[in-house]
Amino acid sequence: MTPTLIWILVALVAIGLYLSWTAGRLDRLHARIDATRAGLDAQLLRRASVAQELATSGVLDPAASIVLYEAAHAARQAEEEQREVAESDLSQALRAVFAEPAQVEAVREAPGGEAAAHELTEAVRRVPMARRFHNDAVGAARRLRQHRKVRWFRLAGHAPFPMAYEMDDEPPPALVDRAA
Repeated sequence: MTPTLIWILVALVAIGLYLSWTAGRLDRLHARIDATRAGLDAQLLRRASVAQELATSGVLDPAASIVLYEAAHAARQAEEEQREVAESDLSQALRAVFAEPAQVEAVREAPGGEAAAHELTEAVRRVPMARRFHNDAVGAARRLRQHRKVRWFRLAGHAPFPMAYEMDDEPPPALVDRAA
Protein backbone atom coordinates (compact mmCIF):
# COMPACT_ATOMS: atom_id res chain seq x y z
CA MET A 1 0.00 0.00 0.00
CA THR A 2 2.83 2.40 0.76
CA PRO A 3 4.38 2.30 -2.75
CA THR A 4 0.95 3.04 -4.26
CA LEU A 5 0.48 6.07 -2.03
CA ILE A 6 3.96 7.29 -2.90
CA TRP A 7 3.24 7.00 -6.64
CA ILE A 8 -0.08 8.82 -6.20
CA LEU A 9 1.67 11.55 -4.23
CA VAL A 10 4.41 11.85 -6.89
CA ALA A 11 1.75 12.08 -9.64
CA LEU A 12 -0.16 14.78 -7.71
CA VAL A 13 3.03 16.78 -7.16
CA ALA A 14 3.92 16.48 -10.86
CA ILE A 15 0.44 17.61 -11.89
CA GLY A 16 0.61 20.49 -9.40
CA LEU A 17 3.99 21.59 -10.76
CA TYR A 18 2.71 21.42 -14.33
CA LEU A 19 -0.37 23.48 -13.47
CA SER A 20 1.78 25.99 -11.59
CA TRP A 21 4.12 26.28 -14.58
CA THR A 22 1.13 26.80 -16.90
CA ALA A 23 -0.33 29.48 -14.61
CA GLY A 24 3.05 31.24 -14.53
CA ARG A 25 3.26 31.11 -18.31
CA LEU A 26 -0.22 32.58 -18.60
CA ASP A 27 0.72 35.31 -16.13
CA ARG A 28 3.82 36.17 -18.20
CA LEU A 29 1.67 36.34 -21.34
CA HIS A 30 -0.72 38.74 -19.62
CA ALA A 31 2.24 40.89 -18.54
CA ARG A 32 3.50 40.83 -22.14
CA ILE A 33 0.05 41.96 -23.33
CA ASP A 34 0.17 44.87 -20.88
CA ALA A 35 3.65 45.85 -22.09
CA THR A 36 2.76 45.63 -25.77
CA ARG A 37 -0.44 47.60 -25.19
CA ALA A 38 1.55 50.34 -23.48
CA GLY A 39 3.92 50.37 -26.47
CA LEU A 40 1.00 50.54 -28.88
CA ASP A 41 -0.59 53.38 -26.92
CA ALA A 42 2.72 55.27 -26.98
CA GLN A 43 3.04 54.85 -30.76
CA LEU A 44 -0.57 55.90 -31.35
CA LEU A 45 -0.09 58.96 -29.16
CA ARG A 46 3.13 59.83 -30.96
CA ARG A 47 1.45 59.52 -34.36
CA ALA A 48 -1.48 61.71 -33.28
CA SER A 49 0.84 64.29 -31.72
CA VAL A 50 3.04 64.53 -34.80
CA ALA A 51 -0.02 64.78 -37.06
CA GLN A 52 -1.52 67.48 -34.85
CA GLU A 53 1.76 69.40 -34.77
CA LEU A 54 2.07 69.19 -38.54
CA ALA A 55 -1.55 70.33 -38.96
CA THR A 56 -0.94 73.45 -36.87
CA SER A 57 2.46 74.28 -38.40
CA GLY A 58 1.02 76.15 -41.38
CA VAL A 59 2.86 73.91 -43.84
CA LEU A 60 -0.32 72.27 -45.15
CA ASP A 61 -3.13 73.99 -46.97
CA PRO A 62 -6.04 75.08 -44.70
CA ALA A 63 -8.44 72.28 -45.70
CA ALA A 64 -5.83 69.55 -45.15
CA SER A 65 -4.81 71.16 -41.86
CA ILE A 66 -8.38 71.11 -40.57
CA VAL A 67 -8.99 67.49 -41.61
CA LEU A 68 -5.71 66.31 -40.08
CA TYR A 69 -6.07 68.38 -36.91
CA GLU A 70 -9.63 67.20 -36.21
CA ALA A 71 -8.75 63.54 -36.77
CA ALA A 72 -5.62 63.77 -34.61
CA HIS A 73 -7.47 65.62 -31.87
CA ALA A 74 -10.29 63.06 -31.91
CA ALA A 75 -7.75 60.22 -31.69
CA ARG A 76 -6.03 61.81 -28.70
CA GLN A 77 -9.29 62.57 -26.87
CA ALA A 78 -11.21 59.36 -27.66
CA GLU A 79 -12.61 57.23 -24.88
CA GLU A 80 -11.29 53.67 -24.73
CA GLU A 81 -14.44 52.21 -26.36
CA GLN A 82 -14.15 54.58 -29.33
CA ARG A 83 -10.37 54.65 -29.65
CA GLU A 84 -10.03 52.07 -32.42
CA VAL A 85 -12.52 53.97 -34.59
CA ALA A 86 -10.83 57.32 -33.90
CA GLU A 87 -7.39 55.89 -34.72
CA SER A 88 -8.76 54.39 -37.94
CA ASP A 89 -10.20 57.79 -38.83
CA LEU A 90 -6.76 59.33 -38.28
CA SER A 91 -5.23 56.74 -40.62
CA GLN A 92 -7.81 57.61 -43.26
CA ALA A 93 -7.18 61.34 -42.78
CA LEU A 94 -3.43 60.82 -43.16
CA ARG A 95 -4.01 58.86 -46.38
CA ALA A 96 -6.34 61.58 -47.67
CA VAL A 97 -3.96 64.44 -46.86
CA PHE A 98 -0.86 62.65 -48.13
CA ALA A 99 -2.47 60.87 -51.08
CA GLU A 100 -0.22 62.63 -53.57
CA PRO A 101 3.58 62.64 -53.48
CA ALA A 102 3.40 66.35 -54.34
CA GLN A 103 1.84 67.06 -50.94
CA VAL A 104 4.67 65.23 -49.19
CA GLU A 105 7.24 67.17 -51.24
CA ALA A 106 5.51 70.45 -50.37
CA VAL A 107 5.80 69.60 -46.68
CA ARG A 108 9.48 68.63 -47.06
CA GLU A 109 10.31 71.88 -48.86
CA ALA A 110 8.83 74.08 -46.12
CA PRO A 111 11.15 75.32 -43.35
CA GLY A 112 11.40 72.50 -40.81
CA GLY A 113 9.30 70.32 -43.06
CA GLU A 114 11.95 67.70 -43.70
CA ALA A 115 12.17 66.89 -39.99
CA ALA A 116 8.38 66.94 -39.57
CA ALA A 117 7.86 64.65 -42.56
CA HIS A 118 10.53 62.26 -41.30
CA GLU A 119 9.00 62.17 -37.83
CA LEU A 120 5.53 61.52 -39.27
CA THR A 121 6.90 58.79 -41.54
CA GLU A 122 8.53 57.06 -38.58
CA ALA A 123 5.36 57.38 -36.52
CA VAL A 124 3.09 55.88 -39.18
CA ARG A 125 5.57 53.03 -39.77
CA ARG A 126 5.76 52.08 -36.09
CA VAL A 127 2.01 51.88 -35.43
CA PRO A 128 1.43 48.72 -37.53
CA MET A 129 4.44 47.03 -35.93
CA ALA A 130 3.28 47.88 -32.42
CA ARG A 131 -0.24 46.67 -33.23
CA ARG A 132 1.14 43.43 -34.67
CA PHE A 133 3.25 42.80 -31.53
CA HIS A 134 0.21 43.43 -29.34
CA ASN A 135 -2.10 41.21 -31.38
CA ASP A 136 0.51 38.41 -31.45
CA ALA A 137 0.71 38.49 -27.65
CA VAL A 138 -3.10 38.48 -27.44
CA GLY A 139 -3.26 35.50 -29.81
CA ALA A 140 -0.76 33.51 -27.74
CA ALA A 141 -2.68 34.19 -24.53
CA ARG A 142 -6.00 33.31 -26.15
CA ARG A 143 -4.65 30.00 -27.45
CA LEU A 144 -3.37 29.08 -23.99
CA ARG A 145 -6.60 30.16 -22.29
CA GLN A 146 -8.63 27.92 -24.60
CA HIS A 147 -6.95 24.77 -23.26
CA ARG A 148 -9.18 22.63 -21.06
CA LYS A 149 -6.70 22.54 -18.19
CA VAL A 150 -6.68 26.35 -18.02
CA ARG A 151 -10.48 26.55 -17.99
CA TRP A 152 -11.07 23.62 -15.62
CA PHE A 153 -8.58 24.76 -13.03
CA ARG A 154 -9.29 28.46 -13.58
CA LEU A 155 -5.61 29.21 -14.09
CA ALA A 156 -6.37 32.60 -15.64
CA GLY A 157 -7.87 33.80 -12.38
CA HIS A 158 -9.98 36.92 -12.81
CA ALA A 159 -7.94 38.37 -15.67
CA PRO A 160 -10.16 39.66 -18.47
CA PHE A 161 -10.09 37.79 -21.75
CA PRO A 162 -7.48 39.53 -23.94
CA MET A 163 -8.83 41.49 -26.89
CA ALA A 164 -6.97 42.25 -30.09
CA TYR A 165 -6.63 45.86 -31.22
CA GLU A 166 -8.35 46.13 -34.58
CA MET A 167 -7.92 49.32 -36.54
CA ASP A 168 -7.04 50.62 -39.97
CA ASP A 169 -3.32 51.34 -39.72
CA GLU A 170 -2.32 51.41 -43.36
CA PRO A 171 0.16 54.26 -43.85
CA PRO A 172 -0.12 56.80 -46.67
CA PRO A 173 1.73 55.28 -49.66
CA ALA A 174 3.23 58.62 -50.73
CA LEU A 175 4.76 59.09 -47.29
CA VAL A 176 6.16 55.58 -46.94
CA ASP A 177 7.33 55.15 -50.56
CA ARG A 178 9.43 58.31 -50.35
CA ALA A 179 11.17 57.15 -47.17
CA ALA A 180 11.88 53.62 -48.38
